[in-house]
Amino acid sequence: MPDTVYTHGHDDSVLRSHRWRTAANSAAYLLPHLAPGLDLLDVGCGPGTITCDLAREVAPGRVVGVDASADVLDQARATAADDNLTVAFEVADLFALPFADDSFDVVHAHQVLQHVAEPVAALVEMRRVCRPGGLVAARDGDYPSFTFAPAEPDLSRAIAAYGELTRVNRAHWDAARHLLAWAHAAGFEDVTATASVWCFATPQDRDWWGGLWADRFSAPGSFLAAQLETHGIADRDALESFGAAWRRWAASPDGWFAVLHGEVLAVA
Repeated sequence: MPDTVYTHGHDDSVLRSHRWRTAANSAAYLLPHLAPGLDLLDVGCGPGTITCDLAREVAPGRVVGVDASADVLDQARATAADDNLTVAFEVADLFALPFADDSFDVVHAHQVLQHVAEPVAALVEMRRVCRPGGLVAARDGDYPSFTFAPAEPDLSRAIAAYGELTRVNRAHWDAARHLLAWAHAAGFEDVTATASVWCFATPQDRDWWGGLWADRFSAPGSFLAAQLETHGIADRDALESFGAAWRRWAASPDGWFAVLHGEVLAVA
């Protein structure tokens, strides 16, 4: 996706989050619309955990996952091999997908449109490769709506710093609330818009969620942290404070965190 810097990068702290994702926790809105024999394209598939779940739902249909990162696709191939699934994974540009018109019954993207400068153009291209009457499905988060307790000022500042960086990178940290409008702008007329949340409130969930975000902000070599420093959004002291705030939140027995997502199912 050459028009935008991928704000998160592919650090282990990012891939830990991506590998946690399943169709059940990240694509439940799509599952009732899947059936055996459908051909499905997963755009921005990352390490392939969602892709493989979707493949089970549509088998023996053709399933292809595409991503801009060759390295992460090696992980996706390993995941599919471990699960004895036949899924093809290819490096591809979201804005110039290497498939003919009307190639798939379902074209899916999870947490992708928020990271590109031209999400409407991306949806137009996804629609191009979707068969008439098929579904284009997208789900994205809404970072300004992140809600948590107990109050932690440095955690709030960390989230705001992330938002400032996405503006520098021409990304959309509030993508969830715009998905319906983007789908309409891309020419879809029959669009169903919904919302769902991730919630982290158990000790295990807090440790995982808080730990991966602490690493993104403060771990040596973090791609996110390096960008924040390079663009003058946060210095090293601030980054350390952000990481500490995530860890304090994770350690609190009262810690609770909700992540709002928007979803659209658009008929091609």
